[in-house]
Amino acid sequence: MFGRLGHYKKMNYFFLIRFLAPIPVWALSRIYPEKKWIKLINMPIIPGSTGMMPPARAVNYLMWGLVGVVFNIHVFRKYKAWWGRNNYVLSAGLDAGVAFMGIIIYFALQDKNIYGANWWGLEPDHCPLAKCPTAPGVKVEGCPSF
Repeated sequence: MFGRLGHYKKMNYFFLIRFLAPIPVWALSRIYPEKKWIKLINMPIIPGSTGMMPPARAVNYLMWGLVGVVFNIHVFRKYKAWWGRNNYVLSAGLDAGVAFMGIIIYFALQDKNIYGANWWGLEPDHCPLAKCPTAPGVKVEGCPSF
């Protein structure tokens, strides 16, 4: 799968990228020693922590980042007392809301085979070719061969 004949052979380059990723941060901290926030960037933790995130679409990651920046930079700077009192509760409420909505959507829609709008690229789990093998040379009737 990750070897030279596999479909994911380019994934091996990410080992090299993760190995070299701290070098630009280190160089920037040497060039700009007055910027204390550069030393707070921990490149081995950033890509490693994304593995703990649930699988989602790109819009989910953008919204998580936007809410995180707004509440942990803007609100923290302007309304420290409110942030200290309510930020943890807000975080727990947003997480619980996503979990409850997932359950409600399942029982209200997906349990009745209603998957929403039928747009291109919206239904990755319902692809008819999803059960086809991806190994080179394996032939199955009805599936494309590589």
